[in-house]
Amino acid sequence: MSDKDNKGSMTVAEAGRKGGETVRNERGREFYETIGRKGGATVKAERGRSFYEEIGRKGGETVKAERGAKFYEEIGKKGGDRVKATRGPNFYEEIGRKGGQKVKKLIEEGKRAARAAMAPQERPAGEESPAAPPAEPEGQEPQRE
Repeated sequence: MSDKDNKGSMTVAEAGRKGGETVRNERGREFYETIGRKGGATVKAERGRSFYEEIGRKGGETVKAERGAKFYEEIGKKGGDRVKATRGPNFYEEIGRKGGQKVKKLIEEGKRAARAAMAPQERPAGEESPAAPPAEPEGQEPQRE
């Protein structure tokens, strides 16, 4: 059979898949990763981060409607088990500790910022800030009660 006789026997999806496989074989998987990142950066620049948030939310709602909330529980468990298998059970301890340290740091920064914001408001206008407490003589520890 000649090419003319076979014309139209391949669907658009089949042709696209075949072309994609050819490009992957010639240029490698990294090519698609690179153009995907470039395309994503362009869309983000044009439409903003909120665009991705919106389509992610819509996609999540669609999946939840089609498969139910239990689906997310199942895939979350599978993902957690996979991470545990590849990175080990201590991985979660490490990231939990790092996350806790980050939260502690953010809380401290927030408290400092709040104190700094309140300090000028507490003093009446025109009044100088209170003097710093006297320094301890060198070599002596401050007394504690």
